Amino acid sequence: MLDDRKQDVLRAIVQDYVATQEPVGSKALADRHNLGVSPATIRNDMAALEEEGYITQPHTSAGRVPTDKGYRLFVDRLAGVKPLSGAERRAIQTFLAGAVDLDDVVGRTVRLLAQLTHQVAVVQYPSLTRSTIRHVELLTLAPTRVMLVLITSTGRVEQRVMDTPGPVGENLLADVRARLNSRITGKRFADVPLLVQDLAEPFTAEERPIVADILATLLDTLVEHKEEKVVLAGTANLTRFGMDFPNTIRPVLEALEEHVVLLRLLGEATDPGMVVRIGHENMHEGLAATSVVAVGYGSGQETLAKLGVLGPTRMDYPGTMGAVRAVARYVGQILAES
Repeated sequence: MLDDRKQDVLRAIVQDYVATQEPVGSKALADRHNLGVSPATIRNDMAALEEEGYITQPHTSAGRVPTDKGYRLFVDRLAGVKPLSGAERRAIQTFLAGAVDLDDVVGRTVRLLAQLTHQVAVVQYPSLTRSTIRHVELLTLAPTRVMLVLITSTGRVEQRVMDTPGPVGENLLADVRARLNSRITGKRFADVPLLVQDLAEPFTAEERPIVADILATLLDTLVEHKEEKVVLAGTANLTRFGMDFPNTIRPVLEALEEHVVLLRLLGEATDPGMVVRIGHENMHEGLAATSVVAVGYGSGQETLAKLGVLGPTRMDYPGTMGAVRAVARYVGQILAES
């Protein structure tokens, strides 16, 4: 267990290295930080930190840089995240509030995160299974072809086209639409099968097969696909940190191309908790030189999906964590109001 002074020295090393990208020496720490001790004492503390694996010397006669273990202790001991300025908060709110639909919300969110943090931003679309139904629309495309449009509480829109066993009149379609919406609007997806199981009974023998097909299509639409949808932005930001990837940036770029990797990056985040994975804590080998900051976002107390950023381990953790948390909060508010 490190005493308070060594923790102060480690915190100063992390802050200076993140700011300068240069190994940090004892004299620089004494000059830049009010640590209350001599450079000789700081050297002794740095030697102890190095022995315990919190910092390392990249080459002879150089200063020290934090290790993954050092960054981890720094993050774990953070007193709080860096708050955004009033101007930044207003800019976020204005930018996200201009979204016209869910795709626009997600697109604006991922671009905003990338711009705020100068990292790679990743945003997961809200899960269907965590949504409620806002409206079901039925449209005639041809005498025996119908489009079902499902609109969720998060603004997500799902469309399905079906061929019916017989011609579908507008009166029948209007009746089915009205009955469906009266039963399932505002209901959770899991509750829908029970709510519509007898919906076809009032219809004639000729109409029931058509209604049954519509219900089957609706229930199929409610089944969450295993392939969750995520989007990312800001990959070009990684080129600003070329020296942070000692060999090549290629493994990071290859990892970001894999859909399953992106989902795993966000996988442990919950709302309101935040997950910070540093360096080798990331399971994917190609991301060993990166850190991930992720959090859940949602409507009210419910987490609908996750968002976060990826960048080099030499990251402004307080600022990045503050930006990620703020954006998640505003996205949740927009979804709750939509």
